[in-house]
Amino acid sequence: MQHSEINISTLIHRRRSIFPKFYKPDQPIDRTVIEQLLENANWAPTHRLTEPWRFQVFHSPESRAALGDYMSGYYQHYTPPEAFSEEKMVKAGENPRRAGAVIAIVLHRDPEARIPEFEEIAAVAMAVQNMWLTCTELGLGCYWSTPKAALEASDFLQLAPNEFCLGLFYLGWHDMPEVPGKRGDVGEKVVWR
Repeated sequence: MQHSEINISTLIHRRRSIFPKFYKPDQPIDRTVIEQLLENANWAPTHRLTEPWRFQVFHSPESRAALGDYMSGYYQHYTPPEAFSEEKMVKAGENPRRAGAVIAIVLHRDPEARIPEFEEIAAVAMAVQNMWLTCTELGLGCYWSTPKAALEASDFLQLAPNEFCLGLFYLGWHDMPEVPGKRGDVGEKVVWR
């Protein structure tokens, strides 16, 4: 579902989480589409131009399978027996395989710590929002997932000491119909002074 000439407010209001269970695993995502997402992410605001976002793209079937094996293995190893669910373990391994691509979202902390960490986390989140809005415009489903396995994936991702994984951004073509958004009245969240 391709959309063109959408104003920014409409695009923001249409943005949704589309979960991997709705993806069409037989429809690959062209590398050029992922490159467009990453280029738009790279234009997020960044205090002192630290550009703290880093991305690892799991695009090939083999890399997505390796990610799926890591996710299900982590769940199996670290979940206490009383909380263990075979269904959740299988889902953790299948989601990367169902996706057309998965992007690990990494915070690359300024080595000099010139600005507070929360500002760099906010910059990375804005980079992800740029990708999300681009996906919305393209009709590409996406979802930012933050399971413990991803947040503790430093070894799996071979991150530097000043880097931290902030989650996984799942991508996939889908045919899920548009659903209305749910937001409370903004007037209840604002104080005018």
